[in-house]
Amino acid sequence: MSLASKSVGRRERNKQEKLDRITAAASELFSVHGVDEVTTQQIADKADIGTGTLFLYAKTKGELLLLVQNSSYRDALQRGRAAAEKTPDVLDAVMAIVRPVVECNRTQIDNGRTYLREMIFGDPEEPHHRQALALSAETEEAIVAILLRDESVTETQATARAHIVSAIMFVSMAVAANIDRTVDDLLQDIRTQTEVLLSPEGA
Repeated sequence: MSLASKSVGRRERNKQEKLDRITAAASELFSVHGVDEVTTQQIADKADIGTGTLFLYAKTKGELLLLVQNSSYRDALQRGRAAAEKTPDVLDAVMAIVRPVVECNRTQIDNGRTYLREMIFGDPEEPHHRQALALSAETEEAIVAILLRDESVTETQATARAHIVSAIMFVSMAVAANIDRTVDDLLQDIRTQTEVLLSPEGA
């Protein structure tokens, strides 16, 4: 291996190490205090870096929240896919995808709602925002794959229905009227609406 290659490899490892420290620091502070009560200086201090370095990885606190929540969302989606593979019933399998995503989003309700707001209104050119949108698209793709188990459903129909299920889920999590509702309450609402959507009469 050339000296240049070793240098590049070391530099990439250092970057990843800093990113991991930033993610861990922001995750802990956001979880304990809520995103609105945490400053970027506090995150930088806890990650043992300067604020200038912090802004190389995320330009705003909103981007930092996206960074943290994207990691949790990715893990939740992975768990949902694994559960759905073992679930033969289509509606139950869709809800197997939905459940861990909702649970992840409601771990800290204000953070979860801010995350959804950042997804909708944030800068789509920012990398963490792009990743959030990509995760949302992956969620819909996972639901499409489940809906296509029913051979009577076309890919166009499955895509449209998955998009509606995603919208139902995100509105249920984001709407202010649902702040005090439990995860199980939200999941029951989402299930009821999805069941109507997937029924022959709702098709």
